[in-house]
Amino acid sequence: MRRVVVTGMGCLSPVGNSVDETWAAVRAGKSGIATITHYDPSPFKVKYDAEVKNFEADKYMDSKTARKMARFSKYAVAAAKMALDDAELTDKKDILDTTSVFLGVGIGGLEVTEASVISYHTSNYQRMPPMTIPMLIPNEGAANISMAFGLHGATHTIATACASGTDAIGDALDNIRCGRNDVVLAGGAESTENGFANLGFEVLHALSSKWADAPEKASRPFDKQRDGFIMGEGATILVLEEYEHAKARGAKIYAEIAGYGATSDAYHLTAPDPAGIIGARAMTLAMKDAGVSPEQVQYYNAHGTSTHLNDSGETKMLHMAFGGAAEKLHISSTKSMTGHCLGDAGALEAMLSIKAIQDSFVPPTINLDEPDVEGGCDLDYTPNKGIDLNIDVAMSGNFGFGGHNGILVFRKVQ
Repeated sequence: MRRVVVTGMGCLSPVGNSVDETWAAVRAGKSGIATITHYDPSPFKVKYDAEVKNFEADKYMDSKTARKMARFSKYAVAAAKMALDDAELTDKKDILDTTSVFLGVGIGGLEVTEASVISYHTSNYQRMPPMTIPMLIPNEGAANISMAFGLHGATHTIATACASGTDAIGDALDNIRCGRNDVVLAGGAESTENGFANLGFEVLHALSSKWADAPEKASRPFDKQRDGFIMGEGATILVLEEYEHAKARGAKIYAEIAGYGATSDAYHLTAPDPAGIIGARAMTLAMKDAGVSPEQVQYYNAHGTSTHLNDSGETKMLHMAFGGAAEKLHISSTKSMTGHCLGDAGALEAMLSIKAIQDSFVPPTINLDEPDVEGGCDLDYTPNKGIDLNIDVAMSGNFGFGGHNGILVFRKVQ
């Protein structure tokens, strides 16, 4: 089987505008959750989220192009440029000509939808911005990446809710393994920081709302006081490359994407299957695909959304998939710092898992003051302070509305 490695990474997140900034903040346990600034939160119960800060689109594209993009798409192009630069592929037109794009997007240009619907109604159905449809559709992120860098391979958008970024990387892995590509840009992008999304998730009782005076404490995966997730935004792009191709051009290699598993609960539109069996099966499939045993996985980056159903359910899955090895597994939820970046979550957490391998460090789950043991959260979630640990094999997991379960396994390249 063709091996697949990561040779470049780019990232915009609520805690940093690059891979290095993001990793440094997560390593230090720094929260990116604060009072909402993208719009006026005063009409809403939820008044905080996890926004990208100080983003300057003109560093990555010209202003005319940027005006025709939704925010998630701007983030995606910026992260793609960082990743290509990091992989030293920006000027390799012969490679870029056949490179594909697999981008996970949960929702797309929702702020465009909101503004256009307001214009539509307030104008008595007479006006709408002319670029409304091209800007709001989820595939525009991947399309803009391909146009920005001349990528003429397949351009795919994967929409599996909060598992989108994970599934995009998993599909790209399979694409390279089967010989369709030597290089694929894969990852996720999302920006749903607007009032429409705020209220939409709030009426589902999904969002945290009781920490307005201390928003940095709001994301509390596995903690007794958790009361919902915090919306985040950003984009993360990885350059996936066939191992021999990467070696032949002298590329630096961060880690190997060793395994992928995906299943569907077929249970409920918003709630995970409480039995956890199908989610655990995705974990087992990913480990089998990677050729590793539960005892060989040292670190698991949890979906860990800070909701009661997810945190207890994910813990149950880990017990089923890992058996006795679950007790020794080092776990953390980096969403405690970044919030939940929806379509980008899996890609962001894949990058953080790779950095954990590279840096021999398990990042913390901050705000974990009292684990909800009675609620089923009874494993080692690395509370509040990260630890040094040689990591040869890491795993990350993401679970989306509709019952989408996606798991990735990463391995150190010796």
